[in-house]
Formats: sequence, C-alpha cells, structure tokens
Amino acid sequence: MSESCEYPTEYRIPGQGAICLNVRAGERIQVTSEDGSQGCELLPFAIEDQGWMLTEPVDKGLAAGTLSLIKEGGIAAKKLQTDLQRWQVDEAMLANAYVFAADRLPDFQARQDLSMVLVAAGDKMAVDEHRPASELKVVHFAKQPVDLPEPLAVPVKEIRIPHSSARTYEVKAGQWIQIIDVQGKQSSDFIAFDKAALEQGREMTIDGTATRTVMGMSLPQPGLFSKFLDQEQQTMLEVVQDTVGRHDSFMFACSPKYYEDQGYFGHISCTENFNNALKSYGIQPRFGWPAINFFFNTYAEPCGTIGFAEPWSRPGDYVLLRANRDLLCASSACPDDIDPANGWQPTDIHVRIYSEQEEFPRSIAYRTVPEELSRMTKLTGFHSRTSKLTKHFAEYRGYWVATEYEGWGANSEYLACREKVAMIDLTPLRKFEVVGTDAEVFMQYAVTRNVRRMSVGEIVYSAICNETGGMIDDGTLFKMSDQTFRWICGDPYTGKWLRELAEKTGHNVKVMESSDQIHNLAVQGPRSRELLAEIIWTSEQQTSVQDLAWFHFTVGRIGNAKGFPVMVSRTGYTGELGFEVWCHPDNAEDLWDLIWETGQKYGIAPMGFDALDKLRIEAGLIFAEHEFCPLTNPFEAGIGFTTPLKTNDEDFVGRKAIERQAPESQHKLMGLVTETNEPIHHGDNIYHGRFPVGVVTSATFSPLLKKQIALCRLAPDFAAIDTEIEIGQLDGQQKRIPAKVVSLPFYDPERTRVRS
Repeated sequence: MSESCEYPTEYRIPGQGAICLNVRAGERIQVTSEDGSQGCELLPFAIEDQGWMLTEPVDKGLAAGTLSLIKEGGIAAKKLQTDLQRWQVDEAMLANAYVFAADRLPDFQARQDLSMVLVAAGDKMAVDEHRPASELKVVHFAKQPVDLPEPLAVPVKEIRIPHSSARTYEVKAGQWIQIIDVQGKQSSDFIAFDKAALEQGREMTIDGTATRTVMGMSLPQPGLFSKFLDQEQQTMLEVVQDTVGRHDSFMFACSPKYYEDQGYFGHISCTENFNNALKSYGIQPRFGWPAINFFFNTYAEPCGTIGFAEPWSRPGDYVLLRANRDLLCASSACPDDIDPANGWQPTDIHVRIYSEQEEFPRSIAYRTVPEELSRMTKLTGFHSRTSKLTKHFAEYRGYWVATEYEGWGANSEYLACREKVAMIDLTPLRKFEVVGTDAEVFMQYAVTRNVRRMSVGEIVYSAICNETGGMIDDGTLFKMSDQTFRWICGDPYTGKWLRELAEKTGHNVKVMESSDQIHNLAVQGPRSRELLAEIIWTSEQQTSVQDLAWFHFTVGRIGNAKGFPVMVSRTGYTGELGFEVWCHPDNAEDLWDLIWETGQKYGIAPMGFDALDKLRIEAGLIFAEHEFCPLTNPFEAGIGFTTPLKTNDEDFVGRKAIERQAPESQHKLMGLVTETNEPIHHGDNIYHGRFPVGVVTSATFSPLLKKQIALCRLAPDFAAIDTEIEIGQLDGQQKRIPAKVVSLPFYDPERTRVRS
C-alpha cells in the first residue's frame, strides 16, 4: 500500500445514496463506515481491466443491494435511479460490481485512470426494524487539489476571479449565482445594480440600511439576510443556499484608506478593483463600496463594536443567490494580505451562473462535529403538506420546520392542542438504533435512568451526561426487545458520542442512525386518542391505541392489516394527552393526509414550533440550550427524577461528578409569573436587590394564565415559592419587572391530563 497522496478530498455517501468518482493512476480511495455497519457496492466503468489494487480478495458479481433498493421504489430509490441514469450506469456495470462488507470496505490504489460509482446500498427499514442504511465516508487521496466542487446543474456561464482582482457579469431575472471560495478562507465582496435603472442613468444598488430595516436588524450581524433590497426597499436578490454561515452583510469593501491607515501605501483594494471593473458601464468611482462581504468573518460585540477574524470557509464552500430582476453584478477576490481576513493568503473566487429554469432547495449548512464536511438542511417527508399551509419556516437541527400556519397562528394552534387536537411535524428528532448482546448494560451506563427496570414496549425519558455531570442531551429510550433499544433525542452529535462510548467501554453493541428511515408526527390534545384509534390497526399481539399506557408504544398499520406499518407511542412535548406516530418517509404524505382528513371532525389544527414553545413552557418541559447545556446537570435542569441516585446503585457517565456536588448549592429550575404584560426573554438576568441571582431560561405569554410566565434557574437561596424577585432588562439596572417564584409545571401540576 503506497503512502497517502498530498491532497485528500472527502466525500459523504448518505445511506441509500451514491457518488461518482474519477481517479487517476497512482491515486488512492479509502472508504469507511460511520457506524461500522454499512457495506459498499462499487460499480466500475471499465469492466475488462478495473485497474486497481485491492488489499484483499473481494466478492464480485451482482450489485444486489442497489438492485433491491431500486426495485422497492420510494423516494431514495427514485433519487438513486436518477443519479445512475445521469452517470450512464448500465446493466453490465450492475452485473459486474464489487461488493464490500462493512468490515472490509474499499482501500485501494489505482494503477490507471478509472471511473466508478460507489453506492451505500440498503433496503427500506420498517419502523420495527433496526438495520438502517447509513452513511459512508470516502477519502480520495489525489495528486492535485480538487479545484472546484461539482456544479449544482449545467452552468450557463462560469467566471474565474483571480486573487486580488474583481470581475463584472450580467444575470437575468430568475437566474442563480453561485459564488465559490476555491481554496477556502478567501473573502469575496459583492455588489449589484439594477440593469434597467442603469440604462436610465440611475445607480440602483443593494442598500444596507433598507435591507437591515426590512429584515428587522439594527446593526450588521455575522451571517446573511435571506433577502437583499435596493434603496426603494424592493428585493434584488435572495439567498437560497449557504455552506458557511459566517459572513458580513454590510460593511465597506476594503478601500485605499484602510491600507493607508495601516501604513501600506499603494496597496490594491477591492474598491479600486470595482471602480476599474465598472468604468466601462459609466458608473462613477467611489472611495468605498458598500458590499456584501461573503466569507468575511465578522463578529459584533454587545456594545456594537465590529471585529473580524480568519474566515470559516473551506475549499469549495459557496453561497447560492437568486436574482429577482436583471442585474449587473461585480465580485472580487479580496487582496487583503495584511491581516487574517483571507487567512493571510489571497486566493481565487469562482462564479457559476445557472439558468432560471433550474430549481434548488433552500438550505444552510451545519456540522455535527467541527472537522466533518458540512451538512445541508433537509426537507422532512411531510414538507410537501406543511408547505401548502404556510410559508413560515425556520431551520431546526438540520431540517426546515413550520413556525406557525397561515389562517391559524400560534394562539389558535395552541388552543387546538389544549381543547381539541393538533398535529406537528417533529421529524428533526434524531433516532439511533442500539443493537447487540450488551445493549442493555451499555444503555444502563450511557443514560442516567435505570434501564434495567424497563420492559419491552416501555419508554423512559432520560438525560445523557458527560464526565463532569453536564447534560449532553435529553431524550426518550424505547425498549424494542431484550437486546434492542431506540434512542430518540434532539442533538445529532449524541449518536457519535454513543459510538465513541461503546468503543471505549468495549461493549458488544452497534449504534446506527435511523433518522432518514423514520419520520414522525406528534398528534396531541384531548381528542388525539379518538382520532388515532379510528385509523390505526393493531394485531392481537400488540396493544391497541385505545389501551396504550403512558410512555409505552405499539406497532400497527394504517387502516387494516394490509396498510403501511407505523409505530405509535404515547409521548409528547405539550403536557396534554398525546401520541407520536412514526413511519417511513415514503409513507409520510399518506400518513399526514389520513390524520388531517380524519381529524377534521375533531377540530384538528396544524401546529408549528411557536405554539409548541408555549405548550412546553406551560408544562414545565425543558429545551436544549435553554434549560440545559453541557455545564448543567439534570438536577439543575429540573429533571432530577431522571437521575435516581438512591434507587439505582449502578454507575453511569457523570455519576461521580454529580455526587460530588452538594445538593444545597445547586441552582434550581423554577417558574416565574409577572403581573404586567411586559415581555420577558431567554437570557434576562433575575435580580434580588442590586445583584443577579438567576437567569430566565425560557419565557412566553400564557393564554391559559393570561400573564407572562417563564422558566428560570435560580440560586437556591432565592428559589423558595412566593419569593419576590425582579427581572432586569436593558442593562439590568435601567428597567426591572417584578415577578414571583412559583412551582412547576404551570399547567396541570398533577399531570392528570397527559395520563388520562
């Protein structure tokens, strides 16, 4: 095996997905499984002489996994089939595949130039199965760095902007502009003019004040606005995709004055480059051009001071814009080499223009761990239905979720859940299958709950802590069988943490993510049982929806024994009687339609995350990065019941650290009520006299109590019920809102409704 080449490039193959690679002679390909369970099928384009050197013999023959997936049909199968057709994969390639098991994935060096398709094959997983297709990581050790990522579609035009220069280009209304950071850590200033206005002698450009005002921001912030407007407050451009997330929306492009003030006289600047590039259009030069500073890493202090640091962008990162009218655009590759703005080394920028006939989904990037490739926002299986009812979406944990629905609104959705029934898409919850002979003993150590007390079909709510006792996550644990558990949580990182823990402890378990195979709706409210009992069929061996106990689950089918399979759990996040219904994304639209149509006679409403926030705060339910974080233990987060130190004598991660803490010194999660209508917010400090004694973690106006309420973390000396405190706003001294400490939950303190 030769040594690694100089330029490794990473790729990700999602479960049931594929990529196409071109490899040169002497280059190496290495494939690894994220969870150690996913195999790989390699489809070579050269049948007679594949031209690579394998580390050991491997099965060769039919690409059975790929063919099985295509035969099953469904969303993943259609996408895979489309990709294979685009790459011109034929039957001969599918019949002469190399099939790699998970424990001996490809790791080879090419003897000649070759092309191949790599598939992370796997069948659809039913809700009561536990072998999901999962992602593969591919590293291509190339002889030369990859200059650009694959185009998003066929480009209409490509413009290369050499470092320390600027270029102009024209786009038509509806066309797409992809601005790519070729080598990473390179800022690119961007300006645009209304082309029709220019022809009339008017310079109508993107306007920072208009954009910030309409978007509701008083100052520039790291990141991008979703829209950029002109001086007449009309949209010029929309941001559709962003793989970085860290930019500056409006400051000057670098100008001669900046370099002169630093002592670098005569240094070229983006402003001068723009002036030269725009001269042929009759545009007057400026001393400084207001610009969108793509990939420029700014930060804003609370006092408003702006600073900057090395860019976050990596090779191939990009921003995708859509023009709302005909535009003249100018982009620069910033020449700044006197500070970290371009990582001290200016490099090229590349621009691709795509036809107005193309369609690209809205998405932004996130990373589960810092060193991995960015992941883009996904659509849930229910998005085709929710998007017909609202345009109000927000990104949450890598998915687009509805915040509220047009024609309802947060209060109406809240009332439907409290009085009738409501349904909400909770697909962003991450699902992990924990399978193996040591599954029970492993989960006993991984979570704070006493897992050994669970029966098959039962669910417990638990925390997961790190070694210091701080909460990594909370979630629900389903005991699917004696050696199989399903952990459902909020943070996608939890799966990686569980896998690392299993490797560290040596337990015989596999931790596999099944989030892409299981999407879910919560059906909540006093009439939720009636509604679901009408449409869910269960066999004699399974508990019916009508008889399902709190924190238990059952497996059934929709309509009758021939319907598609679902899992139903009596769980929720509202404090009401409620259920969650889990299905494969291929069945998501049908599930939504049936619940929605059946629910009409029960007064059903769709519910967004704004209403859910009201409901969970009233119910005293906690939320990540509000009531808990890795510096907060379960007792301080208000869920000490998940950590039974007295009745559970077995060890779990973080136990020793929690036991070292004196209970009397722990801050406590309590409720607050105010007698005014002044809004209070997450992060407001709580005062008793001059000094802070706690912090507001979540707040809302309660339609039930008809007053402002909040969850808060208080020093133990001020956590007694009926203690009078003040919520500080502005600087904490300029404005105080009187409040009183109360017990939790605000709503249904005996949990009689959720247990009913």
